[in-house]
Amino acid sequence: MTTLKVGDKAPDFSVLNQDGNTVSLSDFKGKKLVLFFYPKASTPGCTAEACNLRDNVLRFRESVIH
Repeated sequence: MTTLKVGDKAPDFSVLNQDGNTVSLSDFKGKKLVLFFYPKASTPGCTAEACNLRDNVLRFRESVIH
């Protein structure tokens, strides 16, 4: 497993989306994209981080747009 540091470019990867379609990081080249990383799935910390992102998505969007 590769450990990324702040400022590193994410390696290209492909995953299935909620509709079963393959999506690759390279599909978003030249566009703004948020990659959300968390330490371990289904843990209180993971849930808290995800909820924080959800609860602040409008504020986040405003800061990225301006």
